[in-house]
Amino acid sequence: MTDGKQTRTGEVMAAIRLKVSSRALVPGDRLPSIRSFAATMGVSPSTVVEAYDRLAAEGLIRPRRGSGFYVAGTGLPPLALAEAGPRHDWAVDPFWVSRQSLDSDPTVLKPGCGWLPADWMPNSALRRGLRKLARTEDAVLADYGSTRGSPSLRRLLLGRFADEGLELSSEQLMLASSGTQAIDLVCRFLLSPGDTVLVDDPCYFNFRALLRAHQVKIVGVPYTITGPDMTSFESVLAVERPRLYITNSALHNPTGATLSPQTAYRLLSTASAHDLTIVEDDIFTDFEPEPSARLTLLDGLRRVIRIGSFSKTLSASVRCGYIAARADWIEGLLDLQVATCFGGPSPVATELISSVLSGGGYRKHMEELRQRLAQARRKMASRLEPLGIRPWLMPRGGFYLWCRLPEGQDSATLARSAVEEKVVLAPGNVFSVSQTASSFLRFNVAQSGDPRVVAVLKRVMGSRPGAGASGD
Repeated sequence: MTDGKQTRTGEVMAAIRLKVSSRALVPGDRLPSIRSFAATMGVSPSTVVEAYDRLAAEGLIRPRRGSGFYVAGTGLPPLALAEAGPRHDWAVDPFWVSRQSLDSDPTVLKPGCGWLPADWMPNSALRRGLRKLARTEDAVLADYGSTRGSPSLRRLLLGRFADEGLELSSEQLMLASSGTQAIDLVCRFLLSPGDTVLVDDPCYFNFRALLRAHQVKIVGVPYTITGPDMTSFESVLAVERPRLYITNSALHNPTGATLSPQTAYRLLSTASAHDLTIVEDDIFTDFEPEPSARLTLLDGLRRVIRIGSFSKTLSASVRCGYIAARADWIEGLLDLQVATCFGGPSPVATELISSVLSGGGYRKHMEELRQRLAQARRKMASRLEPLGIRPWLMPRGGFYLWCRLPEGQDSATLARSAVEEKVVLAPGNVFSVSQTASSFLRFNVAQSGDPRVVAVLKRVMGSRPGAGASGD
């Protein structure tokens, strides 16, 4: 066999492995026919035959006489995400924190959760949109979503991107069911089990949880007030050869830091030298008082993928995300979305969001929200100060404060005690790959206004006003 055919056979095998590892094909599913897959891959039928035979020899797939090839029942172990990473104290496990926040009853206070209170959202505009939807054509209420998603919402997004200087074609944008699904699709598209993915340390804890599902190696890089520590970043790239880097540029979660232009340029240069793809989660962009550096804008979608959603600014109940990327990548992502969701996001959700965004009140809503959050950040910082809990930095915007505890206090211990008093905290190591953030808590200032939050903190810290306060 020639080297060229060896390469083409390997490509076919890799494509099938990706479909299996991403759950696009599960045990018992029939593989594409030899002729159809040969056409899809642009190879000869004999190349597909050889690839299938080799995968069968590995035990991943099995032939059935006269029927074709099928994914073997033993080819894919059950997903056990709780076992997919190192075992930690339940108080610092991201799945525990997520479930505690999502499933708690209304009497539980959630300063550790990641969304705004319902009465902070534009509910009047949402109700107007729902009334408008009630009069819309039947297809919006009953049909599947198109693969790319609502044309009206995509036009609005393209206009918003153009306003910041990012000129995209319609072929470079698709909608997804949520921001989380957008990242999941990108991971399914680009990653295979065993690949290395780079994240910030600390980072949004559901990045870590989601990456466990993809059975990849997660490596963290220390995050500073201007972005990732570039000395560490360059060192990790040279040693680990990661396939993907996932980050927030605007109002980084959990720290609230903002990527500086200098760091952004150096990051992109380093990524180019090491053939690294970057996913820029831009979910907090509208909370910024003015725009900061964007990797997508500087890169022009050559190696950066932008994802985002509206769950933080409009509604976590009406979910929709988006992906902006190279046109050829969007085509592959669309196929994955069809395979896993059969179409794009709900037309009801996308038309409702489009109605609110185009209604004229969204800009005013965000201006008021930014002012309200600025006051809440200052107020929460002043309430925590007597306990010796101080912000790592005061963010330019957003609703998070990443706070350092007094010396000797452990955030996991505090979280374990606080939940007994119906307060859900977000301890630092939930966000840390290296597990070096035990002296930090992330506070959602919009969810921390109830005096009981600070009262419970004071009790579980065993403190009194002024006790335990210490310098950084």
